[in-house]
Amino acid sequence: MRLTIPTLAVALGLCAAPALAADGKELYLDNCAACHQPTGKGIPGAFPALAGSKLAQGDPKEPITRVLKGRGGMPAFASELNDLEIAKVLTYARVTWGNKGKPVQPAQVTALRTGAKGPTTKPALAH
Repeated sequence: MRLTIPTLAVALGLCAAPALAADGKELYLDNCAACHQPTGKGIPGAFPALAGSKLAQGDPKEPITRVLKGRGGMPAFASELNDLEIAKVLTYARVTWGNKGKPVQPAQVTALRTGAKGPTTKPALAH
């Protein structure tokens, strides 16, 4: 079997970040932008900025957990978004506005969801 550059990129998951981020933009605008703003700059004193955020760009465990469980004034999205949708929206926030975070994979969300909530959660949809 001869591997071409596109085949190798797909096999290594190198194309996943742009695809997840592109799909995550609409989810971000629908679920997050009212508080964190379309620019990711948040509202000082009320809602934290995601643009330039070390938390948003760092270990994905913390942002995944916050999206699943909520925190402070942020609602929990565990029953609203499936694992793929959470991966998409977090990937968008981690690679947009100059952020340099790595993509979030649906399996990472699933692993934390399993430990975070019981039967009221919404699993990822098969594609």
